[in-house]
Parts: sequence; structure tokens; C-alpha cells
Amino acid sequence: MKAATVMDTTRVDPSATPPSELVPMRHTGRHLAALAVLVAAASLGYSAITNDNFEWPVVWDYLFHPEIMAGLRTTLVLTAVSMSLGIVLGIVLAACRMSENRVLSMLSGAYLWFFRGTPLLVQLIFWFNLSALYPRLSLSVPFGGPEIVGASTNSVLSLWAVAIIGLTLNESAYMAEIVRGGLLSVPRHQGEAAVALGMNRWQTFSRVILPQALRVIVPPTGNQVIGMLKHSSLVSIIALSDLLYSAQLIYSQNFRTIPLLVVISIWYLVCTTVLSYAQSHIERHYGRGVHVGPQRPGGLARLRSLGSRLSQRSQPNDHPNPA
Repeated sequence: MKAATVMDTTRVDPSATPPSELVPMRHTGRHLAALAVLVAAASLGYSAITNDNFEWPVVWDYLFHPEIMAGLRTTLVLTAVSMSLGIVLGIVLAACRMSENRVLSMLSGAYLWFFRGTPLLVQLIFWFNLSALYPRLSLSVPFGGPEIVGASTNSVLSLWAVAIIGLTLNESAYMAEIVRGGLLSVPRHQGEAAVALGMNRWQTFSRVILPQALRVIVPPTGNQVIGMLKHSSLVSIIALSDLLYSAQLIYSQNFRTIPLLVVISIWYLVCTTVLSYAQSHIERHYGRGVHVGPQRPGGLARLRSLGSRLSQRSQPNDHPNPA
């Protein structure tokens, strides 16, 4: 008879230190590069703070100046109105571009070609000088018919109207391509499956296609909003009192050019920071349930993980390794 096999029933303590540890790779070059960047940034910040030519007391005096605040309100209103109208017009242009009607598709393509191919500054100057081409704007019967209603071009196109028209038409061309790209990113079989389930065209669009397309549309739209905030400074060329033009009026009188430019830079940075924060939350909302790869933990999480590893290494090992 064969002897019965004796099984080892010794249990391994899960808290025991493993017989071997993984040694992390050393990234000496990466650490040296980070140190060099930090030293350069600290040196640049120290130079800016200690340089008397920045005139920081003047900056703080004009930071909340009434004219600067009025210019900031104008910039924010221009951004909100032009971006809203640009999104609406961009959606219409995207629908026309994707239409099976060749006339609508070609006209929309020509619109995008023109407004994306010419600089925004040139477009603003063109609209500002439109009265040189058409001294009078009117609604009349086509091909030289009688005028129904009309007015002088300069009385219709005020500075606000020129700025909003120029910014809106230019922005709508870019938003049309963003919307079209988002809609094309949804596979066609998604809509076909929704139709097979008995959904009508509106239900298919609102419940199936649009939620998936927004994941692609939202990030570049947020970038366009931030870009619109900065591009609105171009309206200073037509003497509309935005943030930049208000600063120009002040430093043309007191000759404090650098401090006033620092003031408007601070306000632009504040506004773009707020918009970037809102954009990140909106992207996180529409990106729920989407796997985007491994995520690095945040700064506090990394500090907690490092502290826990150091505390474990500092504690004595009461459980010897099993033989």
C-alpha cells in the first residue's frame, strides 16, 4: 500500500512582506528637467515682481477702474451674444452641409470656405466700411423692383451691430464644422437600430444621435468660447469700447502702457480660467461612462499613497517570511 500524502496546511499571513520588492525605475533626466523648469519659472516670477518698470501699484489702482469694468462688461456681452448666435447659425449650416439637397450643401460649403478663409480682422473692417459699397440697406422686390423698407447703412450698422455680425458670421463657420464632425462621429447603424425599434426621426436624433455627438462637440465648443473671448478684442479696431479699447483710451492719456496691458491680461486670465473650469465640468458630465484609458490620481491622492507607503516601510515586520 502506498503511504498517504501529507498536505501542508500552513497558511501564509497576507500582511507579511513579500520575499521580493519591485524597485521603481529612476528617471534622473526627468527630475533634472523638472528642476530646471522650476528654477526658470521662479527666476521669471522673481524678475517680474522685483522689476519696477511693471509699476505694480499702478496696476492695482486701475484693476477695478470704472472704464476697465465697463470694457469688461462689453467684452463678456459680446462673447455671450456672438457665441450663442454663432452656435445656432452653425447648427443650421451643418444641417445644410449634410443635406442631400445639392444646392443647400454647395451654398453652405461656399459660406464655410469664405468665412474660414478670410481673417476675422478683415471681416470686421469690411462690415465697418459696408456703407462704401451699399450706402443704403433696403428690402425691395428682387432685380431692381420698388423698395419696401430701407434705411441708411450707417444708421443700421452701429458699432455693436458691426461687432456682433462680424464675430457671429465668423464663429458660425467654425461651429458648423464642429457640429458636423460630432454628428458624423456617431455610427450610422445607431440610427438604423433606433428606427428599427420604432423611433421617429426626432426621437432618434434627440435620444440616440445627439447624446453621443455631444461628447465630440462639447470640448471644441468650449475652446471656441474661450477663443471668442480673446478674439473679441479685435473689435477695438472699430473703436468699440471693449476691454482692450478701454485700456487704450487710458494709457493714451497717462502713457502707462505696460501697467494697463497687465491689467487687461489679468482680467482675460481670470475669465478664461473660469470658462476652463466650467468646460472641464461639462466635459466630465457628457463623458460619463466612456473609457478613456487609465487615469492618473490627483495630487492629494498621490500624496496619501506616498505617505501610506512610507508608513508601511517604517513599521517593523513582526511576521517573518514563510520558509
